[in-house]
Formats: sequence, structure tokens, C-alpha cells
Amino acid sequence: MLGLQSSSFARAAFAERIAFGEQSIAQHAVPSKVAQSPRKEIMKQHRHTVKCQSTSVTPSKTDEAQSTRIQVLDSPSLQKEWIKPQIKSAKRRRNIFQQMLAGALDHIEQTVVRSIESQVPLPSTADPQVQLQGNFSPVEESPVHHELEVVGNLPKSLQGVYMRNGANPRFEPEGGHHFFDGDGMIHAVRFKDGIVSHCSRFTRTYRLQVEEQEGRPLFPKAIGELHGHGGVARLALYFARSLAGIVDPTQGLGVANAGLIYHNGRLLAMSEDDQPYHVHIRDNGDLETVQRFDFDGQHRKSMIAHPKIDSETGELFALSYNPLLPPHLLVFRIGPDGSKAPEVAISLPEATMMHDFAITRRFVVIPDQQVVFRMKEMLTGGSPVIYNAEKTCRYGLLPKHDRDESRIQWIDVPDCFCFHLWNAWEQGDEVFVLGSCMTPADAIFNESDKPLRSLLSEIRLNTRTGKSSRRVLAETNLEAGQLNRSYVGKKNRYLYMAIAEPWPKISGIAKVDLQAEGGATVVTKHLYDEGCYGAEPIFVPRSSDPTAAEDDGYLLTFKHDERTGRSELLVLDASRPSLDLLATVKLPSRVPYGFHGTFVNESDLGKQKAA
Repeated sequence: MLGLQSSSFARAAFAERIAFGEQSIAQHAVPSKVAQSPRKEIMKQHRHTVKCQSTSVTPSKTDEAQSTRIQVLDSPSLQKEWIKPQIKSAKRRRNIFQQMLAGALDHIEQTVVRSIESQVPLPSTADPQVQLQGNFSPVEESPVHHELEVVGNLPKSLQGVYMRNGANPRFEPEGGHHFFDGDGMIHAVRFKDGIVSHCSRFTRTYRLQVEEQEGRPLFPKAIGELHGHGGVARLALYFARSLAGIVDPTQGLGVANAGLIYHNGRLLAMSEDDQPYHVHIRDNGDLETVQRFDFDGQHRKSMIAHPKIDSETGELFALSYNPLLPPHLLVFRIGPDGSKAPEVAISLPEATMMHDFAITRRFVVIPDQQVVFRMKEMLTGGSPVIYNAEKTCRYGLLPKHDRDESRIQWIDVPDCFCFHLWNAWEQGDEVFVLGSCMTPADAIFNESDKPLRSLLSEIRLNTRTGKSSRRVLAETNLEAGQLNRSYVGKKNRYLYMAIAEPWPKISGIAKVDLQAEGGATVVTKHLYDEGCYGAEPIFVPRSSDPTAAEDDGYLLTFKHDERTGRSELLVLDASRPSLDLLATVKLPSRVPYGFHGTFVNESDLGKQKAA
């Protein structure tokens, strides 16, 4: 996941706002629902509307209640103007007692909670003026638009839907906001018989539906607000609203904004703080949220946003972690038919952030790293997500089909924090793990004066000696990557990575050859023009031929031109070292920088479970 603004980026952003004549806004100011900021007045002067014909299906009542105009930003330093939807009053679904409690809690929020929050200046990692700047700012939904302009030659074999998830807050933040906090929006591009379509749709989580009824943010933001005494107050407010029946805690509070995966006929949108959401892909390329998905009643806990599908068995492996209560970690798997095997509880001394993991033919590879959760830190004014310098990072190797943790082997890997792991495989007595090692480890959550580095590394875990080694494969920031999915859990030669420089923006795509002649790792780059930045690349095989070369396929990725405010989808030749550009699809609306995606081919689209 990218888009995280560091303190150094905050300073650059501030200077950029000054260059465009914007008035500075003190970080400690709490946004008001009434007062209009100087920023909004400038945005109105610089915004123009682009009209585009839509051939979408007849809009629902919800669609009619929302603006569908497509907005383009003239300057990368400007944020979008927030458009309030037409909503129905939530009071109609409450009894008199709940209405009274809701009014009292709203008053407490306005007077007490915001007063507590205003005492401490917002760090850049929680300042919405930094986190939602330029093309990190949100957009409205875009209905389906067909017959998009294509420049170049679109491969005839490219048939299916490319989708990418991202954080797109529905309402203007009223307090702190981290880029991870936004509501999930999926941007989808459909390829069918040479016709290309596009749409952008919110994943309609329980959280989003309740806040649309209220007409404002109501749930606590997991990172932007839950720190210090203000975070304690926000949690207390949420629990009070739960007790009053204003919100239902059993329905979850996740945003489904991070990952996407297609398994057993269902597209799942995920964030690690909740269960996934089932999203149906319509025949015309539109997206429809079906429900919060519990695997047919088999799994009612959270699931991280990076599950793995075994390329040989079709099994889905995933983790579920709990920052509050033990067991802090569960490992589970879902068969190709949707049946869940018994979950395995993993003993951990304290709750650890596990955004990602890996699998091999025999093992689930579990990183127990140095970024941990300590909720009590909020009582002393700190962040609950901290770097534990006294802890030694370790990797656990759990046999994939075991029913308990008795045979797990832990191997220490000092000073190694990988937010993402790209692949793993076994070779002799060693397990090879590919990941991007990040320093400072907690820089994406807490302010740091050190530049953030995320370096592709090879980690070796020796199962015989219990020792480890690590070497850096490339000195460039490489993040948000993928491989040919048929090589998950097996030795692969190629990785396709986003070049995350200048952090957190993506200036190009790298093809990493791990087995080049001479044994050296070779990184070749496809760089974008000045002022253009992109997203994670997705590898799409040219065919289903199992004997095809590993890199025989295409790369799909979004690119945005900050000078014009226009977004495009690129189709690149994955087999070429230079990743030659084959075609460019002109998109009808802006695509903000986001997180992770997937591609569902035409064959799998025909196997979707009924909505």
C-alpha cells in the first residue's frame, strides 16, 4: 500500500501550497462544518467540470442521490471540493430514547472530544491537508462508460476486468485522517472484444451506509484518530453509540479499501480490520456490493488484505489478527470449493501488525516483526502502533495443513520489517522469502525525520540450522509489486514492482530478473514522463498455456498526469525488459493513487456466484 505521507513530504506539500498562492492552515486547527476554509475558495476558482456521456444501466435511487459529474484538478496541489449527498435523516429509524442519546453524544463529540483533539497538533501522518493532497484526494463515483478511446494496439487476448482498490473518503474528515482510513472504492476497466469500459464504485460497507444515513463521519478512524487521549475519547464515543443502538458493532467497522482477490466465484474486497465484502461484477462492467462475507457462516472474524491462493491446489490461505485480545493471530484456509478448514491459533507475546505473509509448497510463512500494537500507549498521549526496538523480528514456518501450532519453527531475522512479502519457496534446507524491507519500520504510521526506504530483499531461513540471512537485491524503493500468480509458493524468476520514488509516489515500473545471466539480479525500468505517476502493476498471462514462459503476458496499471489532471490505463508488454507500451486507455474520470488490484479473466467472470 502506498500513498503514505511522511514528515518530509509534508514539508514539500506545504511549500507547494504556498507556491500556488494557498494560505497556510495550522496543523492543530480542527475543521469546522460551518466555516469555509481559504483552501475551498481557491479550489472553486481552479476547478472545471468535464461532461462525459454514460451508457450505464438505469441508476438506482442511491445513484440518483449522488453527483455523477467528473471533476478534473487543474493543479496537483488542490484537493477536490466535497459534495454532500442528498440523504435521508437517520432519525426515522430511531426511537425517541435513541434520538435523545444520539443528540447528547453528538454534543459531547462537538464540545468535549474535539476540544481534547485540538490540544495536540496533528502529525503529518494524520493531517488531512497532507494525506489527501493532489491526486491522493478522493473522487465521486463514476458510472459505466463504454467505448473508451484507445491509443495503440490493444491485445486481442486481453479479455476480462482489471480492478484496483483504494481509499476514497466519502465525507470530509472532521479530525485526523490517515490515507489508510478512507472508504474503499474500486476502479474497474473491462476489456471485451476490443471494447473498453470503465467505472468507479464504492464498496458499500456497513460503515459507509450508516455514515451516508447520518450525512457525516461517525465511526472512529483506525489510524488518523486513534492516538493519544483523543483516540481514547473516540473509542469511548463509539462504544457509547454502540450501547445506544445507534451503530451495530456486530456489523463491523471496516472500510474494505486495500486488497482484491477472486476465489471460488467471488470477488472479495478487503481491509485487515474486518471481514471481506463480496462484490459482483455485472455483465456491463459495473460493480455491485453484495454483502459482508463470512464464507457462508464459516468465518466471522477479520481477514488481512493479502490472502494467498495456492497455485496448485486452489486453496486460499489467510491470517486474522486481533490487536486487543488473545489469541492475537489465527491462520486459516478455505478450500477451492469454499469449505473452511479448522483455524490454527498462533501464540504471540503481544499483538503484531501482520499486513502480509507468504506460502510455499509446505509452509505458511508468518512474519512476527517489530511493529506492534500497544493500546495503553494512548493513555499517555501516544500512538497504539509503535516500533519495539527491544524485539527481534522472527519468521514462523507453519506446516500448511497442520491443525495446531505445535510444529511451527521460529527463525530470528534481526532488524527486518517487511510491509509486503512478494513470494516464497523451498530449496533444500532453506526457505527463500522475497520482501521489501522498510526503514524506519513505523514511518508510515508515525512521523520520522529519516527518509523512508523500502528495499527489495532476499531472506533465507535455514530449517536445519535455525539461522537466517538477508541481502538487498536492489537499492531503489520497490513496493506494490506482483508476479505471475501461477508461481505463488514456487521459485519464480520475475517480479514486477512499482518504483516508489519520490516516496510515496510511483514514478515507473521495474521488471526484476532474479535469475539473470551471471547470477546477478537485474532491474530494468519503464519510467513515466515528468509530472506523471502511477500505481501497482498487475501481471496478466497472455494465455492459459501452462508451458508458456513465466513473463509471457501483459502488465496493467493506472497512470495519472498531475499537470493535466487526466488518468489513463497502460497496457505494457511484460516479456520485454523495457516493458514496451502497447496501448493506452483514456479514462473518463480521475483515478486517485491507491493500493492493490487484480485481474479476473473472461472465463472466471462466467463462473461468478449469483448476487
